[in-house]
Amino acid sequence: MTHIERLDLNLLVPLMALLEERNVSRAARRVHLSQPAMSRTLRRLRETFDDDLLVRSPSGYRRTPCAERLQQQLAVLLPQIADLFTREDFSPGTAAETFRLTGTDYAASVIGEELFRTVMQLSPQSRLHYRPWHEGVFDDLQRGAMDLAFFGSEPPASLRAEPLFTEEFVCVRDREHAPAGHAPLDLADYLRAVHVVVDISHGMQGIVDASLRRAGVERTVGLTVPYHYAALQAVARTPLVATLPRRLLDAGGAGPSGTFHVVPAPAAIDRMTYLMLWHPRLDNDPAHRWLRQMTRAAAGGSAPGTGPPHRTGDAPDAR
Repeated sequence: MTHIERLDLNLLVPLMALLEERNVSRAARRVHLSQPAMSRTLRRLRETFDDDLLVRSPSGYRRTPCAERLQQQLAVLLPQIADLFTREDFSPGTAAETFRLTGTDYAASVIGEELFRTVMQLSPQSRLHYRPWHEGVFDDLQRGAMDLAFFGSEPPASLRAEPLFTEEFVCVRDREHAPAGHAPLDLADYLRAVHVVVDISHGMQGIVDASLRRAGVERTVGLTVPYHYAALQAVARTPLVATLPRRLLDAGGAGPSGTFHVVPAPAAIDRMTYLMLWHPRLDNDPAHRWLRQMTRAAAGGSAPGTGPPHRTGDAPDAR
């Protein structure tokens, strides 16, 4: 820090010009200084770095080893410093961002397919990393290891949360093991069945199990799996019942026809308001504001205001 305090950042651009041109007059013209002013700048730089930087030779000035290192470092550093002042002019077509997202396979299917395609088309130099949901996701958002998360329950108050859509649950059974008709499964029949559970957190399936707990009941679990699609596949040729978000079946083309028998879930199971989450430090970052806008479009619009309380850091005109 002592060295940084001694350095006038205004000297860095003239320094780069001197190191590249190895000529005081040409460097002065390049940065629009007079030759005497550039000579004074060179003296200051020599004092700052305690090195001659440029030494005379029969063929002109030559860079010292210290100057060679500085030139390599400045080639990286100066664009980064300039970027500090140009972030507001985010341009997807030329940007090279790395976006880190997390969620379950449900989010990857119903939001991700469109979102991934859109981001790669509009910002081809940017990169997306989508990682599985895990117990430490909220901590990852807090410490900056993740940029955007998708979640279907009430998140910590320290995070921004914006509804993307409201989702309903359906019960999926193998067609040969299901009763005739498409009436909703009543709670009594639901509780008599053996279920496959998607382990969202601590062996529980988020809204589904929370709703049943509020109703004072508990379902019989025959199988626990980590993914929604694994639960769907487990139903085939078994008597198991999977309680899944309807959009997952629509995204996977597993509607009422074919192998599966699909009916509305019991009324005791609440609808889910699906959210995107981010840390407030990303509220005004242009790249992440753009990513959230692309996410809204991919999700098909915001959910109605009947979902859980939410906190959003984006201005209304950015939605």
